[in-house]
Amino acid sequence: MLDTLIAGLLRGNVYALGAVGISLVFGVMNVVNFAQFSFFGLGAMLAWFFITQLGWPFWTALLAVVVICAALGLVINITVVKPLAQFLPLAAMLSTYAVSQILDNASQLAFTAQFRVFPKVLPTSNFQVGNMSFGTSDLVMLGFTAVTMLAMAAFLKYGKIGQAIRATAQDREAAVQMGIPVGLVQHLAFVIASALGGVAGVFIALYVGIANPSSGLNVGMTAFVAATLGGLGSLVGAVVGGFVLGILEAGGIYFFGDSAREIIVFVVLIAVLILRPGGLLGKVPLISSEPLTGTFLGKGRPQAIPRWVWPAAFVVGAVLIPLFGGDYLLITGTQVLIYAIIAAGFTVTAGQAGILALGQAGPIAIGAYTSALLTVLLPFSFWTALPIAGLSAAVISSILSSPIWGVKGHYISIATLGVGTVIVAVIRLVLPQGIYGIPGPMWGEVSLATPLGFYLIDFAILVITLLVMARIRRSHVGRVISAVGADDVAALASGVRVRDYKALAFAISAFFAGIGGSLLAHQYTYIDPTIFTMLMSLLVVTIVIMGGVSLPYGAVVGSIVLIGAMELLRFTPELRIIVYGLVLILVVRFRPGGILVRNA
Repeated sequence: MLDTLIAGLLRGNVYALGAVGISLVFGVMNVVNFAQFSFFGLGAMLAWFFITQLGWPFWTALLAVVVICAALGLVINITVVKPLAQFLPLAAMLSTYAVSQILDNASQLAFTAQFRVFPKVLPTSNFQVGNMSFGTSDLVMLGFTAVTMLAMAAFLKYGKIGQAIRATAQDREAAVQMGIPVGLVQHLAFVIASALGGVAGVFIALYVGIANPSSGLNVGMTAFVAATLGGLGSLVGAVVGGFVLGILEAGGIYFFGDSAREIIVFVVLIAVLILRPGGLLGKVPLISSEPLTGTFLGKGRPQAIPRWVWPAAFVVGAVLIPLFGGDYLLITGTQVLIYAIIAAGFTVTAGQAGILALGQAGPIAIGAYTSALLTVLLPFSFWTALPIAGLSAAVISSILSSPIWGVKGHYISIATLGVGTVIVAVIRLVLPQGIYGIPGPMWGEVSLATPLGFYLIDFAILVITLLVMARIRRSHVGRVISAVGADDVAALASGVRVRDYKALAFAISAFFAGIGGSLLAHQYTYIDPTIFTMLMSLLVVTIVIMGGVSLPYGAVVGSIVLIGAMELLRFTPELRIIVYGLVLILVVRFRPGGILVRNA
């Protein structure tokens, strides 16, 4: 067990270093900075490039990483985060999510996606305790973390700028009234956090021995969990959370194996958000309602749509495309339709209940695997498996997410991300190899597993989805869900069971996500856990926001733009994801209600 403890401390040191920057930005700006994750991967790749390609000494390369990451962090804060953070905290969080995808894929374009062997500039295994080997690099990293914490503590306690950072974190409005340049303080916090992220990435690469542009995501998410465990906004809590999580993770790996690592991390995240959202050393958050409600989701009125548009759109989709579209157009059309189904169902959660869930890949994966297993291993037809897939996604997602509906503000979005990640991680643990030979739909003896057959099925299901969404919105249940989204405190005071209606909205969205997952599985004929990523969740969120979070038909428009139009970039997937990220940033910045909604 001593070996496990040492391994946990070494892992925890890595997480603590990354968690400090995340907590610093949250404390000053009340924004969860997903872009911080990408600085881990970017810092590692920059250091690899400077050392191996340019021949720079390690410490010179480390200094260059600090300067570049700090400058890039300043640019991100000025152009993306600060314009939204003051009024729309969750919109700013979404923007940093998009920035993270842009940075990761820009780094892949620059360095390629290959794993690179990181040079052993410091010994990595020249000490041994029991069966556990560690090196000078681990001791240097531990020392660097300790020095960083002491320097940060002295800076925040005795330095004028540090005191300004503390004052801004405690009460932003009071700091402004006292003459503190809050804008400069926020810039500085972002600069420090970005620099720490780059340095953490270098030491992580040195610790594991490899560097990759996208490697920052997993470590970043774990560092974020560490920051949440310690208390977002508390630097001491970030360090404590990092070491505690590292020890818990090492113990879990010792007992259950490395495949359970991700499950352990995100179960800790969900448990902390439910039991103590403020973390071990942080403040219990005082946000009483969803930050987007009435400010981001609720602004503006839908654009007036002429009546002739609906029959015209139906004729184009149901007649002209099937008659005159080739296989390529039909295949692309099926992707557009499937994501439109998923996104239209998601408008109940995001648009009516006011909860911007970030883990939709989870229920999509449940639907896909349920349908695949029923048709491959059991004598179920596509038509029977399809509704069962939707119901399974709704039931399982509801059970797993049932404890989180008492969580407030952007914490609930983070909790749904954790739930979705745990779902995919469990699937990866149970079925790591994927499922082959998923059969297509049949109508009697006629196979519908053709581009035209899939297109017509998907189109019919989309029409049914839109009709169901319209009926829900006009029903008593739909009006109650909308009331909960508009003001959950007032709804609770009126006797509405707020948690139950939030759970119901999420279950409805999960049902249609499961239907979409089933359709994807039968079209692909093969699925594995790597399909259901955070990028899939980001894509669904982007589609909904683009069309209008409260408009089911807006999801169709968003899917046409982001799936259909982006097909032009199919040969450069990295560039496609960069465009996704840019679109999301532009929409939440300039058209927060969606392109089919008038700005208020």
